[in-house]
Amino acid sequence: MENILVTGGCGFIGSNFIRFLLARDDFSGRIVNVDKLTYAGNAENLDGIAARYPNRYIFEQADICDPTAMGEIFRVNDVDAVCHFAAESHVDRSIVGPDAFIQTNINGTFNLLEQARARGDRLVLFHHVSTDEVYGSLGPEGRFRETTPYRPNSPYSASKAGSDHLVRAYHHTYGLPVTVSNCSNNYGPYQFPEKLIPLVILNALEAKPLPVYGDGTNVRDWLHVEDHCRAVWAIMQKGKRGRTYNIGGDCEKRNIEVVTEICAVLDRMSPVERPRRELITFVADRPGHDQRYAIDFSKIRDELAWAPRETFVSGLEKTVRWYLDNHDWVARVRSGEYQRWVDSHYG
Repeated sequence: MENILVTGGCGFIGSNFIRFLLARDDFSGRIVNVDKLTYAGNAENLDGIAARYPNRYIFEQADICDPTAMGEIFRVNDVDAVCHFAAESHVDRSIVGPDAFIQTNINGTFNLLEQARARGDRLVLFHHVSTDEVYGSLGPEGRFRETTPYRPNSPYSASKAGSDHLVRAYHHTYGLPVTVSNCSNNYGPYQFPEKLIPLVILNALEAKPLPVYGDGTNVRDWLHVEDHCRAVWAIMQKGKRGRTYNIGGDCEKRNIEVVTEICAVLDRMSPVERPRRELITFVADRPGHDQRYAIDFSKIRDELAWAPRETFVSGLEKTVRWYLDNHDWVARVRSGEYQRWVDSHYG
């Protein structure tokens, strides 16, 4: 893998992956970052990277749904591997406006697969990054395995399920060398503040209500973004082509527990008179809200010797510290469309 195309590289996980990969000793190639720079794609997430790696990092602003633009990018940059992060990913947005999710997550993935297929033997890997939400909702017991049937319950998860199926079909039909990963909820630096953890951190710092859906008992498995980056790179290097790997944090938390823990960490790092947990506000549940996700990552552990390194406490402390130390980034990201959307949903 000499020229890796990273889609959505200005987003939360994509930008962390690019920083992670360029700093590694076991990768000496180039990264071509393709991002449309929608509301959640922020070029500032990679500030300084082009100057630090002038011969190893290229940025191309383009839409992955555009066959002409993507074909030219593949050709000019001699792309031999793809790591596909680009996606519309916020469930609430998919409920209000599903069109963008179908276009980006399904049609965009289809276009990338076609461009990759056109590379012939030059293409050594197409890695597709997906979500545990494609599996639907769990009961009180059990975990998602790679063999768990798909049962997506939101337009977002349905669109990701469709893209997963396309990637697998291109492997079985055309022999395209692919790997797929389905991961649990990520958190960490550079996450757009519509997602639970950064939203709660920033609202708590400003003494705003901390919205919790329903009764707060919905369970998610939490994974620090750097652990996710390590897992993706392990799959790209050593994963068997045509296989899917689940990536989890072994960290099930009820939403109310997550919010309460954020309050406790903030109270330690940035004390105020009243405990921030008093800001917790229960709001109407989202339609079709899945009750529980949990990942069985024994396959990637046993085959590729990967396991998460961060505990929820250590990862959350690092994340809170990052947001405390990056006020300017937060202020710029929270302007415009984001603020209007938050105001309309959370008051």
